Amino acid sequence: MKKIRTKIKNFCLNIKKDPKGKLLYLKKRIKTYVTNNVLFLTYVFTCVINATLLRFFTMKTMENYLAFKPILADFAIVVIIGSIGYLFKKDKSFIYYLVWEIIFTAICLINSIYYTFYTSFASVSMLSLTQFIAPVGDAVVENVLQLKDLIYLWGPIVFVIVHLKLKKRADYKRNLPFSQRKKKTFKHLLVGGICVALFTITLTSLEIGRFSKQWNREYIVMRFGIYTYQINDVITSVQPKVSSLFGLDNATKKFHDYFANRKEHTANEYTGIFEGKNVIAIHAESMQSFVMNLSFNGQEVTPNLNKLAREGMFFNNFYSQVSVGTSSDTELTVNTSLMPTHNGTAFVSYSDRTYISMPLLLKEKGYYTFSMHANTADFWNRRVMHEKLGYERFYSKKDFEVTKDNTIGLGLSDKSFFSQAIPYLQEIKNKGVPFFGTFITLTNHTPFSDVEKYDPFDVDIKETITNEQGQVEEISYPYMEGTKLGNYLKSIHYADAALGQFITDLRNNGLLDNTIIVLYGDHDARLPKNDYVRLYNYDKLTDSVLDKDDPNYYDFDSYQYELNRKVPFIIWDPTGEHVTINSNVMGMYDVLPTLSNMLGVNNPYQLGHDIFSIKDDNIVVFPNGNWVTNTVYYNSQKGEYLSLRDEAISEEDIQKCNEYSESLLDVSNDIIVYDLILRDRQQTELFNKENEK
Repeated sequence: MKKIRTKIKNFCLNIKKDPKGKLLYLKKRIKTYVTNNVLFLTYVFTCVINATLLRFFTMKTMENYLAFKPILADFAIVVIIGSIGYLFKKDKSFIYYLVWEIIFTAICLINSIYYTFYTSFASVSMLSLTQFIAPVGDAVVENVLQLKDLIYLWGPIVFVIVHLKLKKRADYKRNLPFSQRKKKTFKHLLVGGICVALFTITLTSLEIGRFSKQWNREYIVMRFGIYTYQINDVITSVQPKVSSLFGLDNATKKFHDYFANRKEHTANEYTGIFEGKNVIAIHAESMQSFVMNLSFNGQEVTPNLNKLAREGMFFNNFYSQVSVGTSSDTELTVNTSLMPTHNGTAFVSYSDRTYISMPLLLKEKGYYTFSMHANTADFWNRRVMHEKLGYERFYSKKDFEVTKDNTIGLGLSDKSFFSQAIPYLQEIKNKGVPFFGTFITLTNHTPFSDVEKYDPFDVDIKETITNEQGQVEEISYPYMEGTKLGNYLKSIHYADAALGQFITDLRNNGLLDNTIIVLYGDHDARLPKNDYVRLYNYDKLTDSVLDKDDPNYYDFDSYQYELNRKVPFIIWDPTGEHVTINSNVMGMYDVLPTLSNMLGVNNPYQLGHDIFSIKDDNIVVFPNGNWVTNTVYYNSQKGEYLSLRDEAISEEDIQKCNEYSESLLDVSNDIIVYDLILRDRQQTELFNKENEK
């Protein structure tokens, strides 16, 4: 290092003495370096440019566009890895660079596709889920894979072309002595190391903290680059394998401290109101709340859902809290009041853990518990996890008659599913004990392409006019026809009709006696933002979107998109005794505490709250670190918030909620990763035995 500093110092002194000569010398050295390192430089710049393109195509914010730190981080990683290539001879060096070129290109391409569907970045912990891709392959191709995802392929193509051209140069074929190659490796490692050092000294304590936790993936990629994120992801993804060796003591302490400081739930006016009643829980695929306010040509999109909301307990400010596990994350959070894990999914990566769930709690009270889903039992590892959650029986695809005529989209149509479920329900009722059953629907799953099989529903605008000749004519304006959102509305109208028929069949077969229905949308449909802009700003005269300067234009920005992802949550009692609308913000981890209070059971490890006890003070935390209350929505990636009541929000309140969110996410993850529920119960059991002595 001392020799390098001396050379730099002497070079600077010589520039002062002979600036023109030294600059010409510098220019010559640069030209010589480029000439002798074309393949390496091609590899470096194609990989770094691809990483930058990925960030630009995914996170479209000015902060991201102007960020230099992630470029520096990506450059350092690529250079350090590339420097090893100098140790090989020319032919093997090319293979080494090509392999890494393909790896870095694959990272960008996979993350580009993944972000389109999940609005997050991929994790190697999800490799075990590739078995679930085939059944939804059409959805991926039709709605996720886009032209922009293929642009990253230019890197390997350019790299190979450059190599083929270089092969024509006589000097390119000559191999340097190993001592010189080793010297080149050291120099480039040094450059990479200096870049790492420069990058590291710019980091804040907040950035370092979030990097180590890895749960806010957008934030990490925006500040550390995609390659640094992916390396860190590999390291954190092995956590389940070593959790028994590292971090257990700290996780246990945080776990006990968290629940020691947590407020106890108190009884309220809804305590025990449904104790002993049967429960039919409908897990409604991709059902969002905004559809409940829509009508086309005087026809409601979801008349049956709207009716349930009017006649039951409707929670109209309810949010899904899923991560990459989508529907399986919903099943976890609704049933256990725990959040999805930072890496992988609980249903696949942590299916051997101990959980306290609604089915288990009710099973202990004498309930018969079951679930029904007309998909393969191993999809999302449900065969294992449903048993782990306490379902005594899982009625899967093999228990239903699935034919070409009754299939829509991914499998058995909702109407046929509910119709075939009725005889099973009658058998269950004849057992003479209360039951708790979860019905997971399937039809309303992306890509919403089987339009011709849905019930007829127009998503255009029809008007009747009288022409100049006095004749009555009907004019039709396309509106949402042909859009993904338009197809979704047709699909959900069908799903709503299936729901209405199911309730009618339940009533006609005496299955609503002493029964309540709990319905929740499992997650949003991940519809294009531009389709919403068209929905709320359609100009029928021009068949286009209103100009932003138009006074009637509704600015559907990124915040509105996030807030619009709400899903319905309804508790419906056929007796009509309990009708209310609760507008307090609520998340899926609040379902178990709220419902268990009504059914007379309790989970001591729940993270959510009974909404009727906490009321206006609730906060919904999302797996990516965002959160929402009745007054504010906070985006942790941007470090920005939106006031929902046009009220001033103090930095102290924001900081307090951030700390709460971070603590909750960490404790939830620790509970699952370190199997803390099992450990805590074992310790309690041991303590009780010792006291008995």
